Amino acid sequence: MGIFFNKNKEKRPTGKGKVISFLNQKGGVGKTTMAFNTAHALAENGASVLCIDMDPQANLSYLFDIETKEQGLTSIFQLLINSVRELSPLHRPALWTDCICKSGKIDVLPAGQDLSGFELTVSGISSPRQLILKKFIEMNALKSVYDYIVIDGPPTLGLLVVNILCASDGALVPFRPDEFSHKGLSHFYEVLEDINDMEISNIPDVLAHIPNLMDSRRKQESEDLDMISKSLGPEAVVVEPFLNKAQLVKSQSQKKSVFAYSSKEFLPLQSQFSEMAQIINDWKAEQLHE
Repeated sequence: MGIFFNKNKEKRPTGKGKVISFLNQKGGVGKTTMAFNTAHALAENGASVLCIDMDPQANLSYLFDIETKEQGLTSIFQLLINSVRELSPLHRPALWTDCICKSGKIDVLPAGQDLSGFELTVSGISSPRQLILKKFIEMNALKSVYDYIVIDGPPTLGLLVVNILCASDGALVPFRPDEFSHKGLSHFYEVLEDINDMEISNIPDVLAHIPNLMDSRRKQESEDLDMISKSLGPEAVVVEPFLNKAQLVKSQSQKKSVFAYSSKEFLPLQSQFSEMAQIINDWKAEQLHE
């Protein structure tokens, strides 16, 4: 469906850090949970990880127990606005290093409701609006500071997602095995094609498609998963489905990663998220050797 986009691209600027995004225009597919636990899996392996919440709903920030308005914190929105010279009247004193929230082994740049005004705020600038996030990361040399920058995106295909795609080196696509997700994946690859045609930025490698919240007892879901996997093409990576387990719900409600639990019932989930981290690590190693 779109794997060919990963070939014959310009090499990105060298640097140890990689930007990894979790995206799907359809809501309710578990992007935030996937991003949260995969970031922890990477950190468990010793990587330095920065999570950037690029969803105005701020669910990733919530899982890290961060609420910008209540806690009086500066969100990623202000940092992005500060990085655009043409928007100097809207600049406020804020350095990214001062806005970092620490959560165990992971650093977080949180989102707030103000991020919903991003598209309108930048609508009048002459510089490429699609590259604001990418330039923010480059200006602050974040890829030299962190091994991985993990981004959680909103369930849309608007300017925020285009910014995320232009800034990302790799993307992971969670989806539910149903017809609606099939359509969402098609739209996702159409946006990749549009960015590719604009030639304003390299597009990310699609590292994996993640069937999520699957009910193995439902025959229709298994059939839909087979149909979606075939439509993606033989080169697409489709990982083992994440089942709709009580343990995942429990960890999310308690704002903990699956790695925070020592009981045996969490071992299968820990193994699956460790596999996600391994896919990312293996891909990064290949990138550095090219």
